[in-house]
Amino acid sequence: MVGGDHTRLAVVPAEPHVVVIVDDHALFSQGLALLLESRAGETFRVAGSTTAGEDAVALVGKHAAGIAIVDLALPPLGGVETIRRIKAAYPATRVLALSGTEDLELAAAAMRAGAEGYLGKSADPEVLVAPLLAIVAGVRVLRAELLDALLGAADRTADGLLDRLGERDIELWTLLARGLETADIARPLLVSERTAKRMIASLLHKLGATNRIEAAALAGRCGLLD
Repeated sequence: MVGGDHTRLAVVPAEPHVVVIVDDHALFSQGLALLLESRAGETFRVAGSTTAGEDAVALVGKHAAGIAIVDLALPPLGGVETIRRIKAAYPATRVLALSGTEDLELAAAAMRAGAEGYLGKSADPEVLVAPLLAIVAGVRVLRAELLDALLGAADRTADGLLDRLGERDIELWTLLARGLETADIARPLLVSERTAKRMIASLLHKLGATNRIEAAALAGRCGLLD
């Protein structure tokens, strides 16, 4: 209030989040788009869709999409590879993976590829808005029973890893998990940096880890960092 005049500030609504849908069933994409527009049109705007994973990266870029909903059953490229390509090109784009099956390995692969959420297509479409809002807020979304199963599978995997690895692998794994650079790993192992790189690549393959961060997390579950 200045000079006795009341000044009213205009409330400018936030721009809706731009969504693209990648699903090989065009009717499903259309139904999903209609649902989002009818239930949360002020929050989400479906800008486009494609039935081909190969076109997903271009679609995200064309519409500057903040969210991509990706079906994991995308022949021939596959949903996991589609997610990987989207995240490589546009790391800030949030991805919700959808699947018609409750495949634990597929769910884990989707999350490792960079998806922020995973839902089965059997889930009630009416509740899709809440997971999307959670993903936008930076929260990962996974159904409780599927999360429990994934954690249980990870624990079983961790339990057997130490028995399958030799002392040299475990020593390398411990150094890697401490966040050391390759040159610092090579010195205590008395090998060249090039050899250390090959050893690290081989270890990641044995662990089933895609990068050093995953290997470090797995080392923590196995108690190597205690």
